[in-house]
Amino acid sequence: SRVDGGDGTEEENERKASDLIYDVFPEHIAHALRDGKKVEPEKKEMVSIYFSDIVGFTDICSKIDVEKVSDMLDRLYTALDRIAGELDIFKIETIGDAYMCVTNLVEEQEDHAARLAFFAMKAVQVAAETMVDEEQKELGCVKLRIGINSGPVVANVIGTSRPKYTLFGDTVNIASRMESNSLPQKILCSEKTAHLIQEQKQSFEQRVCVLERGIIRVKGKGPMETYWICSEEEMLASKVVVQEEDKSIADFVI
Repeated sequence: SRVDGGDGTEEENERKASDLIYDVFPEHIAHALRDGKKVEPEKKEMVSIYFSDIVGFTDICSKIDVEKVSDMLDRLYTALDRIAGELDIFKIETIGDAYMCVTNLVEEQEDHAARLAFFAMKAVQVAAETMVDEEQKELGCVKLRIGINSGPVVANVIGTSRPKYTLFGDTVNIASRMESNSLPQKILCSEKTAHLIQEQKQSFEQRVCVLERGIIRVKGKGPMETYWICSEEEMLASKVVVQEEDKSIADFVI
């Protein structure tokens, strides 16, 4: 029988709902939800987590109307989702201007930290190509602030009428702190993630580098060693700058 309103058969609507579940949840979780089974919390010993938000988002919202804000987010997130799909990165959620995704969660990925770092570098490129408002070019392009951390988490489905798959643990909190302490169009990571990238970058086909930022005070954690994630070109450029600075100091001393 047809559903009132001519929106398609009940079977078609059920299939669309089922497809949506498989888009939002990992396959084994989607199976359980479809079959009405209870989903138990899962502990994962090591994942890498990405957080980003848009620099000056509140200011942007005051300059363009809400429809244009929605369009900007749609253009940005569509591009990020495409890259995440290409790299087998699992998106957890988007809330407003915040984007969260993870590696080594739904499938084993030995290069999870390097893979997520490369995604973050691509995200910076995407932001630099995404206009805030395509009709007001003077507003420029989107700038992201990005943070990454690696460690253990607990994954679980919360709620029943509108179930949500989410991650819990200190690893998540530190990833969020890395993001809030980052800078526009920069990617900040924890010492743990930096070490993993160094270990994994040979097995990952794309080149990813880390550059020491130094110790910063992180809310709720105290002093933490942090690193910038960058390309080989940025790494070489930073070394040239340091060498030039050292040369200038030497000339001054002489």
